[in-house]
Amino acid sequence: MIPAAFTYKKANSVEEALSLLAEHGDDAKLLAGGHSLLPLMKLRLSAPEVLIDLGGLRELSYIREEGDEIRIGALTRHHDLEHSDLLARELPLLAHAAGTIGDPQVRHRGTIGGSLAHGDPASDLPAVVLALDAVLVAQGPSGTREIPATEFFTDFFETALGEDELLVEIRFAKNPGQGWDFQKFTKRAIDWAVVGVAVAGQRVALVNMGPTPMRARGVEEALAAGASPAEAAERATEDTSPPDQASASADYRRHLAKVLVRRALEAAATRSA
Repeated sequence: MIPAAFTYKKANSVEEALSLLAEHGDDAKLLAGGHSLLPLMKLRLSAPEVLIDLGGLRELSYIREEGDEIRIGALTRHHDLEHSDLLARELPLLAHAAGTIGDPQVRHRGTIGGSLAHGDPASDLPAVVLALDAVLVAQGPSGTREIPATEFFTDFFETALGEDELLVEIRFAKNPGQGWDFQKFTKRAIDWAVVGVAVAGQRVALVNMGPTPMRARGVEEALAAGASPAEAAERATEDTSPPDQASASADYRRHLAKVLVRRALEAAATRSA
């Protein structure tokens, strides 16, 4: 439970963080809240030679309204998402989901950018940004570029971020009146979800149902064709490949996905942003 030796570097600006990334390349890892990376390091599943601490970059911690968008800095903590009046009004799905992550200690340290860049299919916020059709902004040596959430998660723990890029912002379009809900099943409140579901309007995303966070396209197609929540939920497992583990079998996860999608769709129909 002790990490391998590493060199610690503290970045004081986005530019310095990018410079350190360019200098150390594959030998470096970025540290935001640390709740995903540090456990992997303790288990020796990750052994970076250089750890670049982004925790002091307060310039990347914000929630603000710009025209028809809500923009959130990548280092905004889960606690701040949960308690934001702006998000409660404009993006209640995100505020609610952030409030269900881990425990208060985790929510005071974990960041939205760290959660997304980690690319864990069992994490809650990747499914939320997929359901909300967000756009993620990466910054690298050549400037910034926008990556649709649907193109961001590429494989198991892999994303579209380049090795020399830093996730700096997440942008959400306002959708007043859009129904929403977030459901997840856990064995303990602080555990990763066995299965989770995020619903925003007629967009549905799944937690822990494949190698990446994913949209439930079959459910969305059924809803667009006028199916009821129960009918649409029957298509929740299409094109999924849930993990088969001692903690929960693949068949059990498939069953849960249908149940939770139906519940989320029914709840979303009763409330709106």
